[in-house]
Amino acid sequence: MAARGPCAIVGRRDKLQGVNDPQAPLIALVDDEAHLRATVAKALRQEGYRVQAFADGAEAWTEFERLLPDLAILDIIMPRMDGLELCRRIRGLSEKVPVMFLTSRDEEFDKVLGLELGADDYLCKPFSLRELAARVKVLFRRTGRRDDEPALDGERLSAGALFLDTGRFAATWKGAAVRLTVTEFRILCSLARHSGHVRTREQLLADAFPQDSFMGDRTVDCHIRRIRAKLELRDDEFDGIETLYGLGYRWRED
Repeated sequence: MAARGPCAIVGRRDKLQGVNDPQAPLIALVDDEAHLRATVAKALRQEGYRVQAFADGAEAWTEFERLLPDLAILDIIMPRMDGLELCRRIRGLSEKVPVMFLTSRDEEFDKVLGLELGADDYLCKPFSLRELAARVKVLFRRTGRRDDEPALDGERLSAGALFLDTGRFAATWKGAAVRLTVTEFRILCSLARHSGHVRTREQLLADAFPQDSFMGDRTVDCHIRRIRAKLELRDDEFDGIETLYGLGYRWRED
């Protein structure tokens, strides 16, 4: 994994006490690569989280039947039980537990399927430990699991009936909250920030995955499809995102 090594996240010694704090959020890390498990688990513990590491989905599921984690980070291809099946089982027990996939660059089909199964986000290997830590914080902030952390100062965007608060990663449409993944939120921000202008798939990918460079067009299309579906749940006449075939997508101006 291309990262800055096990000590990539430094200067956080005070947070290490959270590892033994029974109130600290519990993260389940499920990956069959022993070195990756050790490196990522150490980085997350340095951020103040409790971490349970599992070598495959079957081992993790045995524990999840007893106690679900506060967040699950799953590899896709694993022995005995893959990440997709594990995600499906988690969703059978809870719709609220955030799920993040760790994927390889050649697993695009699986990434799309994972999102359809209800994963909240994913990172493509190799990834930055700092980016992983940032996304974990966003997922917890969004679910309210770490209420002790103040909301970050951020940009507030509005485009017609859409309102986006980048400090809280919160979105509303006509005043109703819309639950988005981190990636969906970043894509929607990119569209709203450039309302009326075409955003190519490459531009949307760059905004959604600033640390990753191995995503394809189908990834963007999948996210756009899910964003539309979620907004349509709030407004069955929603048509704010326009597809321009061969070019990309555009947020319609009023």
